[in-house]
Amino acid sequence: MNYELKGKIVSISDIKELPNGAKELTYRVDTGEEYNNLIEFQMYKSADHTEHLDNFIKFNNVGDMVNVEFNIRTFNWKPMEDNKIFTSLSHWKATKINSEIPTEIIDDKDILPF
Repeated sequence: MNYELKGKIVSISDIKELPNGAKELTYRVDTGEEYNNLIEFQMYKSADHTEHLDNFIKFNNVGDMVNVEFNIRTFNWKPMEDNKIFTSLSHWKATKINSEIPTEIIDDKDILPF
């Protein structure tokens, strides 16, 4: 199942290289809501797709408004012993929201002549 969330990027981690050649980074988005407004997303790429992380850092900055599309990913660690579940929000697409473009489209018939 895919989810979407809109907000402002408030932090972007450095790219972390993993022993298997893969890389990951995390970033946080502030949704502007009163409660539970900071959401952290994880980007994990295998060794042959790490350019996606470089491109994310190249084209996104702290302060940018974005629409994030993501999946919820879980990992059952030691299921036979303590059955701990780890959950992460796995980023798969972030689109910048241009604040200069109006969010509503107004029909000509709705514009008053005076």
